[in-house]
Amino acid sequence: MRQPGAVRQRSEVIYSGRVQGVGFRYTTRAIAARFDVTGYVMNLPDGRVQLVVEGTKAELNAFLEEIARKMSEYIDTTTQNILQSSGGFDDFQIRV
Repeated sequence: MRQPGAVRQRSEVIYSGRVQGVGFRYTTRAIAARFDVTGYVMNLPDGRVQLVVEGTKAELNAFLEEIARKMSEYIDTTTQNILQSSGGFDDFQIRV
């Protein structure tokens, strides 16, 4: 549940490694259901996965740590940019 007045931020994360064809997006969506985050995850044509997610700093950190823990055997590198929240998402979804 969103905390009124809480400062939200946006993280744009690119995962590379063996991250397609292993349930990465579905696992990420299942993890997102346990956190107060919104955004999306999608496969990129070059074999990487893009995650765009918004939430409070604490929720984002916990969410991203859980993805890293759960999917560590598939992730070789992670690139993250932290930006200002756009507030443009109502939920978390898989995009194709």
